[in-house]
Amino acid sequence: MLAQLTISNFAIVRELEIDFHSGMTVITGETGAGKSIAIDALGLLSRWSR
Repeated sequence: MLAQLTISNFAIVRELEIDFHSGMTVITGETGAGKSIAIDALGLLSRWSR
């Protein structure tokens, strides 16, 4: 299980850490905060780990 995602210098995101806990994790934020970029980074990670 993924426990934490750290993103550095990816697209417009300078530094971002997301901690995942058991159950559901909700990612919220204002427009332009990088929510979709975080999801894109997870997608890249999942393809890379195969």
